[in-house]
Amino acid sequence: MNHVPADAENAHSSSVESCPSLRDVHSINPTQLMARIESYEGREKKGISDVRRTFCLFVTFDLLFITLLWIIELNVKGGIETTLEKEVLHYDYSSSYFDIFLLAVFRFKVLILAYAMCRLRHWWAIAFTTAVTSAFLLAKVIISQLFSQGAFGYVLPIISFILAWIETWFLDFKVLPQEAEEENRFLIAQDASERAALLHPGVLSDGQFYSPPESVAGSDEDSEEKQDSEKPIV
Repeated sequence: MNHVPADAENAHSSSVESCPSLRDVHSINPTQLMARIESYEGREKKGISDVRRTFCLFVTFDLLFITLLWIIELNVKGGIETTLEKEVLHYDYSSSYFDIFLLAVFRFKVLILAYAMCRLRHWWAIAFTTAVTSAFLLAKVIISQLFSQGAFGYVLPIISFILAWIETWFLDFKVLPQEAEEENRFLIAQDASERAALLHPGVLSDGQFYSPPESVAGSDEDSEEKQDSEKPIV
């Protein structure tokens, strides 16, 4: 009885083990991959991602909410015109809320410019605005006399501080990781489509495989017999 050598058996087993991976590669559907790539490209052409758009909406909400609280504070103190003239034209760091409103405008302009218009994919802009906001509010709370002016002395600084840190958390833990994950998926799908194009070069037309019909065996003899039978008998 013939025995197969050990090297031949190992080669055979390795070839068998490699078959699933080859089947997996050949099972790639180029149509689905191209559709996925086109969806990613269309999303990039369309504009910013959904999660980044949500972040920009929250930044806008920050500005509008602080503005609303500031207007309410102006009305509570005895009328918008009188209080506005006192807080803006005769600005006093220890008693005015106008600087907190300007701080919200500063955050809005920097963040919208960085993450909506320039589409920045780094945290340095949000870190800058949050650091400036935190330092300014801490100094204002310690030095100024806001706490002696009623509830708004507590509400405006605290709300502004909380909103700034929520924006930082949302960008660092939601926007940037999700966009990085989507970009990795796009690169993987693009690489897979390129490999699939190499493995499946395309369906060739039938004309490229055209071959004349084969002649039937013995056809020459049949034609000669037919010609003989058709000859007139003398």
